[in-house]
Amino acid sequence: MHSFYFHDEHNLFRKSLRDFLDKEIVPEIDHWEENGRVSKSAFKKMGEMGYYGLGMEEKYGGVNTDIFYTIILIEELNKCNSGGTAASLLAHSTLAMEHLQKNGNDFLKRNYLKPAINGDLIGCLAITEPNAGSDVASIKTSAVKKENHYILNGSKTFITNGVYSDFMVIATRTENTGFEGISMMLIDSKWEGVSATPLKKLGWHASDTGEISFDNVKVPIEHLIGQENKGFYYIMQRFELERLVLSTGALASAEYALDYGLKYLNEREAFGRPLSKFQELRHRVAQLSSEIESLKSFNYQICRSFNDGKNVTTQCAMTKLLSTELMDKVSYQVLQFLGGYGYMEEYEAARLFRDSRIGTIGGGTSEIMREIIAKQIIQ
Repeated sequence: MHSFYFHDEHNLFRKSLRDFLDKEIVPEIDHWEENGRVSKSAFKKMGEMGYYGLGMEEKYGGVNTDIFYTIILIEELNKCNSGGTAASLLAHSTLAMEHLQKNGNDFLKRNYLKPAINGDLIGCLAITEPNAGSDVASIKTSAVKKENHYILNGSKTFITNGVYSDFMVIATRTENTGFEGISMMLIDSKWEGVSATPLKKLGWHASDTGEISFDNVKVPIEHLIGQENKGFYYIMQRFELERLVLSTGALASAEYALDYGLKYLNEREAFGRPLSKFQELRHRVAQLSSEIESLKSFNYQICRSFNDGKNVTTQCAMTKLLSTELMDKVSYQVLQFLGGYGYMEEYEAARLFRDSRIGTIGGGTSEIMREIIAKQIIQ
């Protein structure tokens, strides 16, 4: 079908990216799944290829591209059958680097954004705390101003790249007044008082996920991102892209999973014929395929509007809600297609099933997405 969103240059980029991923990333994934982290050399290779410069300022090594180059990057990474790998490599750019790109000062961009684009430094975004997830205004990590620096204390949890990152873009409280008292800062992981502990997870095994502690960390005032006490607004602004990353990744994973399941149905026989000849299974594939294609079109439409600078907060919540819940349904059905084999670790269906479950939680739960949507349509 003709695409309204991808032109010839996009298609060439997708092909070269796919070749790169198949050569440099996919062969290492099982190793990363076992070790619980993506190697730093992978970030470096991504940087050398220019994949972390998409949409970034040319002054710091980026390249002026539209959002659909980034969409291609998200899709192809999520078709490597490792949610953790995709999450780790993308959290660096679409989360941590994005805040620096939009609100960082020249000092931070020269010393952190530029080497991050090159793949020399790895970043993470640290907002969630043990007692504050979707309710960002309830964070308790605090930074007290002392002359030309801040003293930072508190903790963060469930942070992708939290243990092995070189820098952290964090949300912290600089005033005691709810959402109006939150600021964003860049913390160097080598600073005294910064410590991180790895967390074991149900899925996304290839991603380094950590709990971070800050104990009287001295933060130079130059490491404030944007204006003091404006952090909540910066987080809300970036949520649109984060949710598009999650919805796009979920749909790409669902497409990959269904293709994998269909291949199995064509190869596996029962009662003298391929499983793909049984009407019940054929109709499940037809239904899921229709839902994926419909949501892809909706998602691309939102990406176009986002790229054009339009307000798509509600639509981002809609596509994030529907896409991640669809991926859950697809991964369940594909595992069911494989029967007992689907429950075995050596088959891809098991990892697809595990990795899909975080989609309806990260970046705002499905429950929060429904509330965002309801506030806009119920007056």
